[in-house]
Amino acid sequence: MLIKILDKEFRPYISSEKIAQEVERLAREVEEQMHGKTPLFISILNGSFMFASDFIRAYKGNCEVSFVRFSSYEGLQSTHKVKQLFGLPFDIVGRDVVVIEDIVDTGNTLEEIYNFFADKKVASLRIVTLFFKPEAYTKNLTVHHIGFSIPNRFIVGYGLDYDELGRNLPEIYQLNIENMKNLVLFGKPGAGKGTQAAFFKREIWIGAYFHRGLVPKAFEKWY
Repeated sequence: MLIKILDKEFRPYISSEKIAQEVERLAREVEEQMHGKTPLFISILNGSFMFASDFIRAYKGNCEVSFVRFSSYEGLQSTHKVKQLFGLPFDIVGRDVVVIEDIVDTGNTLEEIYNFFADKKVASLRIVTLFFKPEAYTKNLTVHHIGFSIPNRFIVGYGLDYDELGRNLPEIYQLNIENMKNLVLFGKPGAGKGTQAAFFKREIWIGAYFHRGLVPKAFEKWY
């Protein structure tokens, strides 16, 4: 069943049951890699709060938890620059750090995460993300643990938002591009995690033409 958030319609994409199964699998996978060590889980706010909460509950070993926030967008517009808003409250030298991300798309925020920990002298650094968009990924950085590899389409729910709404949805919804009108191509998507929002107009415009079999050749590589 379609749902409406502000001016957009979204269709069901990934059920809460499938999400729960994948979260438990990821928790087991990370625990196996820790070999009895006590990891420090770093949750990237705001989007990962639901995933982090369920992941940590599913993790059976000892662990510590903290939070950090990065931002590369405001509303629907990417600022094209990832900014650290606040960091860790204590020394993490020698710690085994596992960063918990909600979604990795272009990789700009991931690059900032790697840069942030580069001079912290941690024993190890691993990245776990629930969602990964291989078509959008532009970096040569390792994502160690991946839940769902998904198409480069806008999603909402389970912590992910559309203009700050929809985070509380227990399942994942995907933007419904049918019956969209007055569409304008704005060009290449912006950088960072905001790329989801920044390419809304491009995604809808091309999607509508694709639905009618009219995708220009210049855009075929995106589909």
